[in-house]
Amino acid sequence: MNGTLKGKEFITLRDWSNSEIDFLLDVSLDLKRKFYMDIPTPYLTNKTIFLMFFEQSTRTRNSMEAGIAQLGGHANYLDTSTMQISHGESAKDTGIILSSFGHGIACRNCFWEIGNQYLNEMAEHSKRPIMNLQCDLYHPMQGVADLLTIQERFKDTKKLKVSIIWAYATSHKKPISVPLTQALLFPRYGMEVTLAYPEGLELPDWVVAEAKENALKYGGTFQITHDMEQAYRGAHVVIPKNWGSWSSKTPDIDIHQFKDWKCTEKVMSLTDKDSIYMHALPADRGNEVEDSVIDGPRSIVYQEAENRLHTAKSVMMLTL
Repeated sequence: MNGTLKGKEFITLRDWSNSEIDFLLDVSLDLKRKFYMDIPTPYLTNKTIFLMFFEQSTRTRNSMEAGIAQLGGHANYLDTSTMQISHGESAKDTGIILSSFGHGIACRNCFWEIGNQYLNEMAEHSKRPIMNLQCDLYHPMQGVADLLTIQERFKDTKKLKVSIIWAYATSHKKPISVPLTQALLFPRYGMEVTLAYPEGLELPDWVVAEAKENALKYGGTFQITHDMEQAYRGAHVVIPKNWGSWSSKTPDIDIHQFKDWKCTEKVMSLTDKDSIYMHALPADRGNEVEDSVIDGPRSIVYQEAENRLHTAKSVMMLTL
């Protein structure tokens, strides 16, 4: 990797090379070690980042706020319903003004066909880097934390069988940004990726095409199945998570016919003997997953969640 990452946008991992991501993860591990050893890391002393949220958050907000504090800086949390955005102020004006007040802007906007466009419009006019805290298409913060977690457990990701599986949930219609990010990222690290979902809940066609290209380029594989048990069979990593039919050709699909798409002890028995269960959280317990699985020995959801802190700190440290 040549040059610096200072000022680089963190909107999608498609704009970050593997060497840049590798460096980011290396820095994350260094920060994680220092966190456990109580070694101060005042690398961003007196720097300010603005955290704009159009939706609720637990892990993302707190990993960013705690992270910048541990790096010696300060976060301004902004509930956009209390900003002039709620009265129609443009992304351009918001980006220009906030970037003149501090050193970076991070934003969560998951509104379908609006969120990513909003982030890019801010980036076009901001003098400081824009970070994506989840939009309608991408969740790069979750993507790098997931990759770090998998690498911590398995070291070598080549030929690792990873299944991204739709799961039934009764909560709100969830974005496609987490599975979409994973589908594009994991094949770049030589993983054998299976994307499983009931017919009618597909990701955009361009995502599938790009995932297959990434697999071909980096020595991984990418396949789609509508057979849930096939996705679990022999998998080293399973990530059963709900997503909505935002990009589906049948947007009004009745998901209640797929209640059997649930992570249970029975389907986990089909996986590799050393397999792990992952989830970005919050999980819809009892629908997406049985308590005995998410609370069981194969689950590493809390390690995965904790890594959100260390990777967030790395993103801020490298780009601000």
